[in-house]
Amino acid sequence: MSSDGERDDGADDERPGADSTSEPPPDPPDARVGTGLLDADMGPSSALAHLYRGELHRMTLWRERLDRTTNWAVLLMAALLTWAFSNATNPHYVILVGNAAVGLFLSIEARRYRAYDSWRSRVRSLQRNVWAPGLDPSLSLGDARWRQHLAADYVQPTLKITTEEAIAHRLRRVYLPLFAILNGAWLLRVTAFAAETWPASARVGAVDGSVVTGVVALVMLGALVVSIRPRTWHASDELREEDLRRDRARRS
Repeated sequence: MSSDGERDDGADDERPGADSTSEPPPDPPDARVGTGLLDADMGPSSALAHLYRGELHRMTLWRERLDRTTNWAVLLMAALLTWAFSNATNPHYVILVGNAAVGLFLSIEARRYRAYDSWRSRVRSLQRNVWAPGLDPSLSLGDARWRQHLAADYVQPTLKITTEEAIAHRLRRVYLPLFAILNGAWLLRVTAFAAETWPASARVGAVDGSVVTGVVALVMLGALVVSIRPRTWHASDELREEDLRRDRARRS
């Protein structure tokens, strides 16, 4: 009887749901090898220093990619303007084609800027919450949960700004002056260097010159509105404030 009872107890253990109160299996060996690696008591460990150097290198690499796209746009503009003004018979609409090409570079650079801002946000988080308090312990943390937020970003990297904001950044810094130079040169080409009078000189095929001029003006106005309209900037610590030497001397 007792042996049958023991068999019955064993059968009960094998029923579904019998192990519902059992503890989950432990983590595999070394699964949490990073636990405690960056505790406050340890200070900025070598692992943290290498992490910072890696993020800084990645940010610098993407910053160089931004400069490379700008260089392409400037070289293209120089080639188009040189060709357009080299001979009076060269068509003026080649400069308008240059607007489309520079706009393409702007879209590429805006996409790269979003990635650059993602890496820069990590670097700024480490600078603001690790290195700055290390240099001046009296500083308070801007985000008490910065470690959780940074860890979540490593688990699932995300873009921090919209495409429209990235375009606005690049317009304000680089591309709005480029568009102004390009379209100013086009206006000079169709007014002072054309056989016909404006707006007839701005005609492109069957499209009337007034229509072409209106489209160019609308494009410039749209770029200006996107770049200067009021908004909440989400780019991580973008340099928008000046700290002039005389101001620092006055505060000290």
